[in-house]
Amino acid sequence: MFNRRVFMLGLAASAVVPGVAEAAKPKKQFAIDPKFMPQLVDFPGGYPIGTVVVDPRNRFLYLVEGFGVARRYGVGVGRAGLAWSGKAEIARKAKWPSWTPTANMIKRQPDKYAKYSNGVPGGPGNPLGARALYLYRNGRDTYYRIHGTTEPWTIGTAVSNGCIRLVNDHVADLYERVPVGAAVVVL
Repeated sequence: MFNRRVFMLGLAASAVVPGVAEAAKPKKQFAIDPKFMPQLVDFPGGYPIGTVVVDPRNRFLYLVEGFGVARRYGVGVGRAGLAWSGKAEIARKAKWPSWTPTANMIKRQPDKYAKYSNGVPGGPGNPLGARALYLYRNGRDTYYRIHGTTEPWTIGTAVSNGCIRLVNDHVADLYERVPVGAAVVVL
């Protein structure tokens, strides 16, 4: 149910971490659909406060903030056959992370990824964007990430190699709200 409290909290939620977007200018003009902007929404589900819930089908990530309330972000998700689901935890976080394509990415698209096999340093041109949250299961890296993007126009689409991507300002906001150890559920 939408009420005055949810509305006021939504206004506060629309504030994002300043300066991140300026550091990584998008390659083309875009306008993000308002439904993909961070906002507080009603969220039934019974998950503990602090849980990150990703709904790939509807292209949203939810951070549970209270009983029946979550902060919702728009996301880009994995292409068909590359999506991941299940439970994990955030075992590591990084600002302006480095990136190296996985062996499977290079195998699937060598023309696109082989040239990056030694990695890409963190910074505005890095595909992981401004922040990355590393998903682990049973103490092992899943190689899936919640991260920023250099292609913000892809939010709301199924385009990635399986990771969950957010606009850089949005992932920076999420990064500040979610601690290492937080539970993640990908539906």
